[in-house]
Amino acid sequence: VCDMRQDKRLFFSIAWVIIGAILIGLGFAGKVDSYWNGVGTGLFCIGILQILRFRRFNKNTAYREKVEIEINDERNHFIRGKAWAWSGYLFIIIAGLGTIGFKIMGQDMLSLAASYSVCLMLCLYWISYYVLRRKY
Repeated sequence: VCDMRQDKRLFFSIAWVIIGAILIGLGFAGKVDSYWNGVGTGLFCIGILQILRFRRFNKNTAYREKVEIEINDERNHFIRGKAWAWSGYLFIIIAGLGTIGFKIMGQDMLSLAASYSVCLMLCLYWISYYVLRRKY
C-alpha cells in the first residue's frame, strides 16, 4: 500500500473524527436533531477506529504484511467481485419483491421508491457493463 494512499486515508479518518465531534456537539447543544447526532457518533467512531487501524498498520510489520497480502491476493479480488455481484442480485430481488409487497399494502410511495431503486440499479448495471466492455 503506497504512502500517498495511507496519508489520504489518515486525512479522511481525522476529518471523520472532526465532523463527527462537531455533529455530536451540535446535537448536545440542541442545534440538530437526533438523526444528525447519530450520524456524528458513527463518523466519530469510524474515524477513531480507522486511526487506530492506521497506527497498527504502521507499527506492526506482521499485521502490515498480512494486510498487504489480503489486498493483493487474486483470490480475495475474485471473492470481493463475487460478493458485489451477489449483493446486486439480492438487492434487485428484495427491492422487486418490496415493490410488489408495498403496493399490496397500499404504501404507494414506498412501492414507487423501491421500483425506482430497481430501475436505478439496472441503469447503473448497463452503464457499468458498457464502460467495462470497452475497457476490457
